[in-house]
Amino acid sequence: VQLQASGGGLVQAGGSLTLSCAASGRIYSSKIVGWFRQAPGKGREFVAAIRWGSGIRYYEDSVRGRFTISKNSAENTVYLQMNSLKPDDAAVYYCATGNQYSTFHNDYNNWGQGTLVTVSS
Repeated sequence: VQLQASGGGLVQAGGSLTLSCAASGRIYSSKIVGWFRQAPGKGREFVAAIRWGSGIRYYEDSVRGRFTISKNSAENTVYLQMNSLKPDDAAVYYCATGNQYSTFHNDYNNWGQGTLVTVSS
């Protein structure tokens, strides 16, 4: 299954963006889909994840309350609604699937290409 992330762009601080991660095929219920981000000169950072089967959601502390991860099972797509964006949120955002919940990027084994989010102050 290939993952295709989209929806990035330029937004002013305080604005909103919605990222999409579309899978080319079925995502099995045992999988977890995560969003990570990587800013220039920094490591890949966990943002949010959702269990495909149960829909249980996880968030990194700095985005909880501002970002919402959701899924459309029929379309094999995961969304990341990002509100109240801050300059610190600027990064390339990646989606990935894994077999278990983890905030560590190495535990995810199938990655999409990134989509760039730029936040102007």
